Amino acid sequence: MQLNAITYKEVFPKIKNNEIWLGASYFNGGAAYFVGSAKLYDPKKMSNEKNAYIKDGKLYWRVNGVRWYTNIEHGRRHQPLVLMSEADNIKFSRHKEVKNYGYSHYDNYDAIEVPFVDSIPVDFNGVMGVPISFLDKYCPEQFEIVGMCENEDLYGLKTKFYTTIECKEAYYIKFGKKGTYDLNASGVLLVGDGHLEKVYQRILIKRK
Repeated sequence: MQLNAITYKEVFPKIKNNEIWLGASYFNGGAAYFVGSAKLYDPKKMSNEKNAYIKDGKLYWRVNGVRWYTNIEHGRRHQPLVLMSEADNIKFSRHKEVKNYGYSHYDNYDAIEVPFVDSIPVDFNGVMGVPISFLDKYCPEQFEIVGMCENEDLYGLKTKFYTTIECKEAYYIKFGKKGTYDLNASGVLLVGDGHLEKVYQRILIKRK
């Protein structure tokens, strides 16, 4: 399934409760390979296709963003991430967002924003919002999944709900026209001159 399936209401609770998890497919750079017969395909047409190739009469097609969801144990699942401290991330991170600005606190969750998996601070004991791709390298002995940033506050973690007026004001400030910026659907940061900015979908975790 696609990586975004993590956020589905039918899927995420099972991941949170360690009933299912991701397989080791991230070794292919977060992609899966599908194999089929090459008889129905013209090799000339496939010659410029970067994500596909034909070998021994078979078509191999690389599909990005696909993950293996499973309840079969594998060793990778129990290998902890090697991480730096909060101070070392700010000093040495290869990501300018972390190196230049550090870690911001959400306006609507009691948690910090961690925009990259390799920037998770090893010495932070509070709740952190991390990309859903974190689950590729999630070790249940190292971290606890406490919830997800979403609209309905299913996990009782929101500290603030935005009104319709606030959502419309935020949309106008960001896009310069009328509309509604659904601030309640994700973690929100105060940026720039204090305007509200949604982040991408985040999983909320804590260090064990």
